[in-house]
Amino acid sequence: MVSLSNFRKFAIVSTALIGVLGFADAASAATFAQTHTRRAEVNHRLDHQSQRVARAEASGAISPAKAARLHRRDHQIRREERTMASLHHGHISRVERRALNQQENGVGNKIQ
Repeated sequence: MVSLSNFRKFAIVSTALIGVLGFADAASAATFAQTHTRRAEVNHRLDHQSQRVARAEASGAISPAKAARLHRRDHQIRREERTMASLHHGHISRVERRALNQQENGVGNKIQ
């Protein structure tokens, strides 16, 4: 028969172990998410495209209103990328990357 004090010790140890394992899993997922090549590619393109919009606006090639619309669309794509990654433990699939790149191409084609 298990005594109450042994049960408490077991409960404390198992709770601590679950906490440690959960933390390790979260830490490895965060590292994976930061270094995942597909996410890095998409985010790099979004950053570059945002700079292109800013340069086009500064040079007068596009109006401030059009620049705001393009920036807003870039932010929507970035939110979509983050949502996709959150559903798949910090990474995006090839199909998702392709869809995001196509959306970025659409925005990029509107920058003159």
